[in-house]
Order: sequence, then C-alpha cells, then structure tokens
Amino acid sequence: MAGSQRVYKQRIKSTQSLKKMFRAQELIAASRIGRARDRVAMASPYSRAITRAVSAVATHSNVSHPFLMERTDTQRVAVLLVASDRGMAGAYSASVIRETERLIERLQGQGKQVDLFVSGRRAVSYYTFRQRELAAQWTGSSDAPTSQVAVEIADELLERFRAPADEGGIAEVHVVYTQFVNMVTQRPRVIRLLPLEVVEGVAPAGESGPLPLYDFEPSPEVVLDALLPRYVRARIFACLLQAAASELAARQRAMHTATDNAEDLIRMYTRLANQARQGEITQEISEIVSGADALASAS
Repeated sequence: MAGSQRVYKQRIKSTQSLKKMFRAQELIAASRIGRARDRVAMASPYSRAITRAVSAVATHSNVSHPFLMERTDTQRVAVLLVASDRGMAGAYSASVIRETERLIERLQGQGKQVDLFVSGRRAVSYYTFRQRELAAQWTGSSDAPTSQVAVEIADELLERFRAPADEGGIAEVHVVYTQFVNMVTQRPRVIRLLPLEVVEGVAPAGESGPLPLYDFEPSPEVVLDALLPRYVRARIFACLLQAAASELAARQRAMHTATDNAEDLIRMYTRLANQARQGEITQEISEIVSGADALASAS
C-alpha cells in the first residue's frame, strides 16, 4: 500500500509539471494569435489589389506570357508544403501532410514527377525520416513568417518555373497550406499557383461590375513582367500568414485540451492515492486489533 501511495504521488507531481507547461504554451499561443490574425487582415488589401491588376492585364491584353501558359516540354511539377516548426499543435501538421500526400498521389497518377518544397521542421522531419528527397526546405519562422522568407520561396519556385526542361524546369506549382477560417476551424487547402490561376475573385466580396479600366505603360508585356513575380510573392506570403494563424489557433486549442486532461489525471491520481492511504490505515488498524485480540486470548 505504501508503495502504491508513493507511485501515485510521483505521478501527481509529474502531471502537475506537465500541466504548467501546457498552460504556458496555451498562453503564449493566445498572446500571439491576435497579431497573426491582424497580419492576415492587413495583407488582404494588397493581395486583392494586385490580383485585380493582374486579372485586368491578363483579360484586356493579348499577351502570351510564360507564367500564363501551360508548359508541355516537361512533366515535372513542384509542390510547396507549408507546415509548422514545432509540435504541440494537435493534428495541424499531420492534416496538411496528409493533404500533400493525396495531392502527390493524384499528380503521380497523371504521370507527373513531383519535386517537393517544404516549409516547417515537422514536415522536413517527416520526409527525412522516410528518406524522401526534398528539392528545398525553409525552417525557423512558421508561426511568425516574414516577407523575406516569402520572397526566398517565391524566387526559388519562379526560377525553377523559368528554367528549361533539361535543367530541372517545372510545369506547375502547387501550394498546400492551412486556411484560417476562425479560432475553431482551420482547413488544409490546395491551390495551383503556376501557370497563373487567379485564386481569389476578381472583385472583392460584396462588389460587382466590370474591372476598372487600365492604361498599360510602357506596354502590357512590361507590366506583366513586373506584376506577376510580385503576385506570386504576395500569394505565397498570404499562404504563410494563413498557416501561421492556423498553427497558433490549433496550438492554443490543443494545449487547452491537454491542460484539462492533466487536471483530470491529477484528480484521478489524488483519489487513488487517498484510497491507497485509507487502505494502509485500515490494514494497520486491523493488525493492531488482531494483535490485541491475540494478547487477550493468551491471557
């Protein structure tokens, strides 16, 4: 009985330490999620404006730009996976990795060769452990991405898209990330970024009507050359921001659940420890009574 009581006390102590860690992680995520949501909101107007500008140029000109045309000289495609650097976020990374695996299986079923580009240590570790080759990787800023990281990723993908087929050129760029819907819902999403697809509506929500009129100076070709790389960078940065907000929301929710579970375990171990202590006391009383009865009988 005494041994059981010591075991339960040790478990209570270790669970209390875990509870403190879970609570701290929950508070850290809660303190950061507001800023992450604000960054998503602040990036939306620029993303929407450049989307409308690119749509206007593509719609009102007859320019044949490489970013707008399907490549037929190669079957190689790029998949950019945006995951997290750290764990303790529930099924956040696992969900986006599963979505990536489904996409890769679908592309390979179409006879395409997939080059995998990964952002986030969790995904890097997943594919490294399985000895899957990665074309490029970025780590260290999943919950607070910077525009510099987005530019690095975008420039790498753009360079591969421009490259000739015999130098590793790719025909398509797909992005798998987690879309932030609200604090409860975050869903994995797949978009095809290149050849260019306008993945947002031409007009902002609640607006309708034709596109605004543009004058292209010095020419539509030059405008597209300047706008399209910026568009790709803006889209990738928006995906990183969405993923960061989703990661923090998932971590806050997971750590809140873990804290509640730790409290339940502490209550259970406390009850078992009390039962063990009561059993020990009962046994001692029984031994005393038995000893007293034996002495009485002997006399």
